[in-house]
Amino acid sequence: MTEVNTPPRPPGPGGWTRFVTARPRLSLLVALVITALAVLAGGGVADRLSSGGWEDPNAESTYATEALEREFPDSQPNFLLLVDAGEASVDDPAVAAEADRLRRRLAAEEGVTGVSSYWQSGSPALRAEDGREALIAARITGEESEANKTLERIAPDLRGTHGPVDVQLGGRISVQHEMQTTIQEDLLRAEMIALPVTLVLLVMVFGSAVAALLPLGIGIVAILGTNAVLRGLSEITDVSVFALNLTTALGLGLAIDYALFIVRRFREELAAGHDPLTSVGTTLRTAGRTVLFSSLTVAVSLAAMLLFPMYFLRSFAYAGIAVVLLAAAAALILLPAALLLLGHRVNALDLRRLLRRGRTPRPAAEEGRAWGRAATLVMRRAPFFALGTTAVLVLLGLPFLGVKFGTADDRQLPATAESHVVQQHIREGFPGSPGGGLEVLAQGAATEAEYADYKERISALPDVQRVDGPLVAGDAAYFTVLPSGEAVDEPAQRLVGELRAVDAPFDTRVTGTAAVLVDAKDAIADKLPWGVAFIAVVTLVLVFLLTGSVLIPIQAVLLNALSLTAMFGAMVWVFQDGHLSGLLGFTSPGSIETTVPVLMFCVAFGLSMDYGVFLLSRIKEEYDSTGDHEGAVRHGLQRTGGLITAAAVILAVVLMAIGTSRVTNTKMLGLGIALAVLMDAMVVRALLVPSVMRLTGRATWWAPGPLRRLHERFGMSEGGGGAAGDESEGKGAPDAPDAPDAPDALDTPDASEERREETAGRR
Repeated sequence: MTEVNTPPRPPGPGGWTRFVTARPRLSLLVALVITALAVLAGGGVADRLSSGGWEDPNAESTYATEALEREFPDSQPNFLLLVDAGEASVDDPAVAAEADRLRRRLAAEEGVTGVSSYWQSGSPALRAEDGREALIAARITGEESEANKTLERIAPDLRGTHGPVDVQLGGRISVQHEMQTTIQEDLLRAEMIALPVTLVLLVMVFGSAVAALLPLGIGIVAILGTNAVLRGLSEITDVSVFALNLTTALGLGLAIDYALFIVRRFREELAAGHDPLTSVGTTLRTAGRTVLFSSLTVAVSLAAMLLFPMYFLRSFAYAGIAVVLLAAAAALILLPAALLLLGHRVNALDLRRLLRRGRTPRPAAEEGRAWGRAATLVMRRAPFFALGTTAVLVLLGLPFLGVKFGTADDRQLPATAESHVVQQHIREGFPGSPGGGLEVLAQGAATEAEYADYKERISALPDVQRVDGPLVAGDAAYFTVLPSGEAVDEPAQRLVGELRAVDAPFDTRVTGTAAVLVDAKDAIADKLPWGVAFIAVVTLVLVFLLTGSVLIPIQAVLLNALSLTAMFGAMVWVFQDGHLSGLLGFTSPGSIETTVPVLMFCVAFGLSMDYGVFLLSRIKEEYDSTGDHEGAVRHGLQRTGGLITAAAVILAVVLMAIGTSRVTNTKMLGLGIALAVLMDAMVVRALLVPSVMRLTGRATWWAPGPLRRLHERFGMSEGGGGAAGDESEGKGAPDAPDAPDAPDALDTPDASEERREETAGRR
């Protein structure tokens, strides 16, 4: 009796499918209500966020800064008025009289304390070397949000022309306020750029306008939900305003990735003749499982930033984890409900038909077959592509060996920003880098002679230009030490250690810009090995659960890290060294802010794993079905190459829109990660992964007996298997061809036909 080889019937809807499709209209209605509440809860979130967070809260410099603010509040000015006398001298009687009037007016404002000026104190540090500019310094009190309100209230009356002088506003509080305002404006512009361009790209990918709108909807839900989460977190902890940029980028990018994967599989199942409910069930068991797995890998990479003490990094972890989980939840709950209601109407409004009039449509299979042919070529020349690609990536990363770490300051802002202009005038025209000195806090009872002896010893240190003080209040005092060079250059950082090493008959703590930088570098160096180990170990475990292989997780970690070299090289060559600064419109400070490489590594590594999971899950599914290693690699790239490339291009568009920001760190974040995403999708996934897997051969899938049994029990894959799914899921319905009326640029021919062609070719 001859057995008829017929495709197995897809299993019936599982528990999760029944849950998300039981009441699809109710699910979407509840989601709409929750989203509306999120809009209300997250309204004005940017006004609640902070623009700092680069310092270690447990560091010596932080303790000293807080103690100085408490014991000597008038000694810590954060607000400056740059008084420009034009062609006259600042010592001109009319100029001095107007400056004194401004000083008294500022001192009378509520929330302002410690007002002093060059005309009052005669300090040479407050007078420009050319004698035409001088400073009025003050401290605006209160938390950042309260201080910002005070600044907004008093700034209009102080800025501008006053008799014989022109006044511009600067200082730390002005820089932070202007940075916060600029980020809000830039984020709105980025969203206005990204949304329509993304929609056009999705229409080009899907053809159907209906299908193209679904990923955007998922992304908007994720962004609005994350804004509400950040608004809530801002009530209990500090959250950086920079995190909003990551919310937009990941919210749109990952939601589009996940929706692309799910909608594509759903359309395949419909085209195979299955009803919408069965199609949703198969989609969730396959693509849905991969989306869940992928979101976990991205969340793990972002969670590593929670290990660092700086709230700048922790804020990105809050925003990133929230937006990843919300995007995955929306893709796995709301999207299936919408697909069930739409059914075959998901293919409606095929806008590409207008472009195809008068010419024969290109078969949808061609793109997929091109990826398959490319994979075959790469595997035939595996040593060449593996070594050549690795060499190029390493070469692109070499500039990072010259990285110099610094602090974020006014140069993050455009050159025309008022606070940037003021600080640049101070850097270039005032002696001794006012505001860039080091402060030594002395605590404990001491005599005048002991203070004098200590001052003499620190004055004798190399790289010390001048020591002012002490200013004494009870059992506390402080000295101001001006370094001979720039505020945060290597000599200034070395001076921090020298000051901390000087013996004194009282307790001393050193703070100031260079001290904050030294402490931040030490904190990152202390936590970085733990962060890298956390990402590596959890990634190894997750990829093992996906593949059951010992070698593939190691390959995934190493190749993902290698894909980031171009990003790190560009970070230094472009943003530190200033190449392309004119084209991109930023001012290079000559260094990279200490926390930014950590942030970019965690985000870019997570996104690389996102694409890696998409590819590996399809390779694993094919290998389980055929046992043919090279055929599985070819099939995996053929089935996902177009998908990953489309998703990467769309995510890169969103990131490049973020990269149009006028704030340098945000520009670096957007453009740098966009480069990493494109390199990963178009170079690593297309060239390095297939060539390396060809070289490792069938050993790629090896695992010792105990681990193999562990994977059989707990493992996961797109096709199911083990305890993660029904036995039949791994050998479910073959991939179906597109319906004639719904061509899709990402779809390829029937999987069984591909396998027959591959088998014939090998024979």
